[in-house]
Amino acid sequence: MSEKTTELVAHVRGELGKVIVGQREALDELLQVLLAGGHGLVEGVPGLAKTLAVKALAHVFQLRFQRVQCTPDLMPADVIGSSVFHALTGSFTLHRGPIFTDLLLVDEINRTPPRTQSALLEAMEESQVTIDGSTERLSEFFSVFATQNPVEFEGTYPLPEAQLDRFLVKIRMGYPEPAQEAEILRKFQEGFDPHALDRAGLAPLPADALRAARAEIAGVRIEPSLYQYIVEIVGRTRNWPVVSLGASPRAAMNLMRFAKAAAAIEGRDFVIPDDVKAAAPAVLRHRLILKPEAELEGVGADQAIREIVAAVAVPQ
Repeated sequence: MSEKTTELVAHVRGELGKVIVGQREALDELLQVLLAGGHGLVEGVPGLAKTLAVKALAHVFQLRFQRVQCTPDLMPADVIGSSVFHALTGSFTLHRGPIFTDLLLVDEINRTPPRTQSALLEAMEESQVTIDGSTERLSEFFSVFATQNPVEFEGTYPLPEAQLDRFLVKIRMGYPEPAQEAEILRKFQEGFDPHALDRAGLAPLPADALRAARAEIAGVRIEPSLYQYIVEIVGRTRNWPVVSLGASPRAAMNLMRFAKAAAAIEGRDFVIPDDVKAAAPAVLRHRLILKPEAELEGVGADQAIREIVAAVAVPQ
């Protein structure tokens, strides 16, 4: 891995650390999603800095940022836009929705109805939207970061499997440690305002830094033996005793993509089995449907994934 990408990772970690205390694993996974050119589903209770983390990433990389607050009455046109008729000219003008940005934060995505959720499918898969029969391309840096609550509240709609499969990973953000929470209070007392990132002193990267890093990560080497390793892990999910629905070939491709990004942020230009192991929970946890008896016994997706990975022989 070149010094530029290594320095980029160190720079982003340092800048995010100025505004977010702890959450190192989640922040690294957010960075990996951006470097891999994918989309991330971020799960955590309110107040854990999910929105702040994505906004800070956009600020450091000098990317455009838009936020959509999902509600039960949110319509597809509120996200992708619509054609507006002007009576004086007798013509239609395209009104672009918030999806025309670089980083789109879809807050509480499971509060919006399936019809609006499905409006994101084409954008996430093909980086384009169709409005009144006309296809509009999205930004080359377009990435969706969607948040959802880990507990069921009234007025939520479960994400369909097709929607979930479009997300490269599902990132979990947990509560900070007591010392970290005390540090958050200290920063707040000293005047830190999460709504005013311009005053946080974040140092931006050059405008072409993300493009160059993505090109380099695409070239990260992976040995043929690791292809089979990834295929065996994903294949085991399809016949594992506690799993009702396993992962698709898209999951295998995403596991390889995320493992390459994991190798890059560790300063390597080649993938090792540990990169695949580390990437597996985030890439697979939202793609598996467990059998009812597994959930009754308290077996979660992460536990099943750990057992599956442990059962697959590591290539030498």
